[in-house]
Amino acid sequence: MSSITEVKVPDIGDFEEVDVIEILVKPGDTVAREASLITVESDKATMEIPSPAAGVVKELRVKLGDKVGEGSMILLLETSAGEAAMAQPARATEIPAPSAPAAGPVAASAPAIEPASVAIHKPAPVALGPVAEAATFKPHASPSVRKFARELGADLSKVQGSGPKDRITQEDVQAFVKGVMTRAPALAPAAAVPAGGAPFNLPQWPQVDFAKFGPVELKPLSRIKRLSGANLHRNWISIPHVTQFDEADITELEAFRKDSGAASEKQGFRLTLLAFLIKACITALRQYPEFNASLERGGESLVLKKYFHIGVAVDTPDGLVVPVIRDADRKGVYDLARELAELSKLARDRKLKPGDMQGGTFSISSLGGIGGTAFTPIINAPEVAILGVSRSSMRPVWVGGKDGAGQFMPRLMLPLSLSYDHRVIDGAAAARFTSYLASVLSDIRRSLL
Repeated sequence: MSSITEVKVPDIGDFEEVDVIEILVKPGDTVAREASLITVESDKATMEIPSPAAGVVKELRVKLGDKVGEGSMILLLETSAGEAAMAQPARATEIPAPSAPAAGPVAASAPAIEPASVAIHKPAPVALGPVAEAATFKPHASPSVRKFARELGADLSKVQGSGPKDRITQEDVQAFVKGVMTRAPALAPAAAVPAGGAPFNLPQWPQVDFAKFGPVELKPLSRIKRLSGANLHRNWISIPHVTQFDEADITELEAFRKDSGAASEKQGFRLTLLAFLIKACITALRQYPEFNASLERGGESLVLKKYFHIGVAVDTPDGLVVPVIRDADRKGVYDLARELAELSKLARDRKLKPGDMQGGTFSISSLGGIGGTAFTPIINAPEVAILGVSRSSMRPVWVGGKDGAGQFMPRLMLPLSLSYDHRVIDGAAAARFTSYLASVLSDIRRSLL
């Protein structure tokens, strides 16, 4: 005869509420007594909630992200009469830090195995540096991921988490191990940074009580800045950036743009310089295809893309977003200008969809409408290059031959800042790319081809 047992969160110590970060069972699963059901996390510890009895899971009463406390319902468990009578609320088991492999509750009660009967080989932890320099923080990972890492011999303190609150997932562990084994710098987690810490064994980030020195105000970062900040940090640390500076004479191009602007304004959009920049970049990308590429995940091959999806950085009140114009090579400057206006409005109205910001092959970040003379844009991985554009200015430029027959003339010069991945592109190629791009921008006939 069976009965239904309500499984609730047991005594979890001093914590009133904790987050459910992993659900280890599903309806229909048969579980043993003391088997882990869910994993919860407080600010200080990760704990697994064991089953008080053996039985079959009938219904789950929690989901990922829920906050639970002592007495909260976890699930309904169908148990035998004997098991139901024996069922007692079990105490949550805190998961120790993985500085040394720790046995779970089931392994702790198992009979000892004589060394002579079974030879056990445990791989040494995979590390990128001396053991003495191991991280001093506790990695965020669930029990199953910790077990997976121990089986592979991976040191979780060296792994950068990609989950919520920098939680380490099984995919993170797999990528880390693959990166170490193949020695691919793009996958090596040298950017692993503990909360409040710094990479490469630098001193800890200063913890300062700013209010001691004067009035302060705490302003939370926008969601866009929180998400993009982590990606920018990863890209800056993981990619060896170099920036090539150049300038283009856009005197004729700007005159042509102004003369052609009236037609676009009648259709409800402005013909901006950015539309011409996109066309010119595509011409340069065709000439130098390694700039329209991505480094293959193993770090040994280059994926050359035969399509041209151009990302354009858009400044919004909540932060920077990069919508993508797809198949830009198939569109004229009027089409590009119209689509730029539409995407920019969607970005400012917070109506961009995730798909609108995916699939880019090359990016442009233009600060020309704001100011500046040059800057070092951060590459938008997995792309290998990004073009920064600053404000154009009228300057005297020597026009004519080298024999002294020329003269200084006022020319509108546009500063270009090309950041590139030095693993893929060398300095000579970057200089050729910017020089060629400048020549295309200087001759509007070439930019329209």
